[in-house]
Amino acid sequence: MIGCMVATSMSMAPAMLLAGGASFVDLDGPLLLSEDRAGGLDYHDSQVAWPSQSCWGEPRDMQPEL
Repeated sequence: MIGCMVATSMSMAPAMLLAGGASFVDLDGPLLLSEDRAGGLDYHDSQVAWPSQSCWGEPRDMQPEL
């Protein structure tokens, strides 16, 4: 079983990687919040779509500072 209590879409996205191999999946935590992160998981009936890139925040330059 893959599940959660109350958490944002950012917390649920990694669980979606494991959900395909689980017998039971409960990732409705973001639906219990009064407000979720922008670009969060997209729920349609019993299907969940991946969050948009905006859920993770603005991309940063990955070059180390010298």
